[in-house]
Amino acid sequence: MSAARKKTRKPNMGWHRGGCHCGAVAFEVQAPDEVELVDCNCSMCAKTGYLHLIVPKAQFKLMRGEDMLATYMFNTSAAKHMFCNVCGIKSFYVPRSHPDAYSVNFRCLNPEEFKSIMTTEFDGQQWELHAGELSQLEPN
Repeated sequence: MSAARKKTRKPNMGWHRGGCHCGAVAFEVQAPDEVELVDCNCSMCAKTGYLHLIVPKAQFKLMRGEDMLATYMFNTSAAKHMFCNVCGIKSFYVPRSHPDAYSVNFRCLNPEEFKSIMTTEFDGQQWELHAGELSQLEPN
């Protein structure tokens, strides 16, 4: 395959199952087999080891556990951090940077289902200075 053809090839899209540790919350997310994740160092992400995979809401299906989710908000209350009220795992949430999408914790998916995983660091400790960098990571 030529280099030009490789550049224009679209990654395959597929549905992937994910969920919390105890299984009370389960979801499916449609994502390409080549993903770009965001590794943020803000106070929340650094403490939880969250790896962001941002997807449009139409590419996310909550399969079970809506009644098991608790929501935590802080600072501007723009982000809706949802976590399982049984095991405490935050497997997805509505991010401040993309309020019409979900950020899925890639660690709650099976990484073997993906062909390529690229991780980009983001300085969330200085969110206001760097928020514009997140616009390039529009949902797939």
